[in-house]
Amino acid sequence: MLQKNLLTLLLCLSLSLTFAQKSSTPVLKEGKAEKAGMSTERLQRLDRVLQEYVDKGYLPGAVTMIVRNGTIVHYKSTGFSDVEQATALRRDDIFRIASQTKAITSVGVMLLFEEGRLLLDDPISKYIPAFKNPQVLDQFNPEDTTFTTVPAKQEITIRQLLTHTSGISYAGIGMKNAVAIYAKHQVPSGIGTPQGKLSEAMQALGKLPLVHQPGERFTYGLNTDVLGYLIEVVSGQPLDQFFRTRIFEPLGMNDTYFYLPSDKQNRLVRLYNENQDRKLQVTQTRNGLTPDFPKENGTYFSGGAGLSSTVYDYAIFLQMLLNGGEYNGKRLLSPTTVHLITTNQIGELNQGISKFGLGFSVATDKTAARLPVSEGTYEWGGIFGTTYWVDPKEGIVALIYTQKYPNSYNDLSDKFKVMVYQAITKSNK
Repeated sequence: MLQKNLLTLLLCLSLSLTFAQKSSTPVLKEGKAEKAGMSTERLQRLDRVLQEYVDKGYLPGAVTMIVRNGTIVHYKSTGFSDVEQATALRRDDIFRIASQTKAITSVGVMLLFEEGRLLLDDPISKYIPAFKNPQVLDQFNPEDTTFTTVPAKQEITIRQLLTHTSGISYAGIGMKNAVAIYAKHQVPSGIGTPQGKLSEAMQALGKLPLVHQPGERFTYGLNTDVLGYLIEVVSGQPLDQFFRTRIFEPLGMNDTYFYLPSDKQNRLVRLYNENQDRKLQVTQTRNGLTPDFPKENGTYFSGGAGLSSTVYDYAIFLQMLLNGGEYNGKRLLSPTTVHLITTNQIGELNQGISKFGLGFSVATDKTAARLPVSEGTYEWGGIFGTTYWVDPKEGIVALIYTQKYPNSYNDLSDKFKVMVYQAITKSNK
């Protein structure tokens, strides 16, 4: 009898350990490409292309990472973090990731959604009253930026903010009439503007006209900055603290910040642009926009564009999503919520040839016919030259980071996709 009970206990313990191992996702580690169904030799083609772009002066440098089935099969730095000083770029250097902030803010909203703190089809005015009774731009006079409006047919919803269908445009880089109106009312883009408060800017934005009726079409805009303020209102925390306690610390994202601590500032890569001859030149502060904003003691936490990070940190975030909401034993989201986030949420509307989920562009059959990504791949990037995508069918997380804007040689992101998929020797499909 004792022996039988002992055997039963050992069996239960074994099953418990097996379940624990299966439910706990490992940390990202480097491994052989061949073990992940890819070719080391064929990945070297990417090395050649990257070096060519650096040697020709198209880019200052780039850090690239490819993860396949949970294993890092490629993780390299090419070129310089400071061209003038010939400082070699390092894999753990820090980049301004700009609009890659949007995915993190969107996940933050979904954390609150899972806690029953909000619903996606709630009007945003339920939490931020300044957006009550929105108006839509009717007539605009570019001479003095005066305008007339008509009432919106409905309130803006949280889902419309997550999908960029609210009718809110962008400051600085959006539609010309909206850019002028936002500038007049001191609503910033959140890019390189460390001073001020998100709450004040979003309260002002709520009183300004939309560029179209809510839900009418996809318009890339300050929607995610509004969501950042929504997180502050609902959680009772400043956005930087919410990110730190709810996302970064649980996942081990130790190099992702709105404003870098002093001991990490020397890892910030210099930002470049082009002169008239399309040659590299260092970006200078102008019109109040400073390229060194991550080194400031800033107070503006832009949910749409404010973060700086490393390739490795952001790969952790993406791998968490690919794992169905869990990383290294820490669950942030349910797999059902991740599915919701990464599927078409805009119906018959389009974002180019793609669809849009809750914070991500989602590849369609047309997208997959253009480049070798799988249908359902989700992606986005940042204005300063950072790009990522996740291909659930092939088990791929891929990132390429540089720091150059504007950039005439912007075909590298597509070439990077080609270089990744041509190295696959065993498809998951």
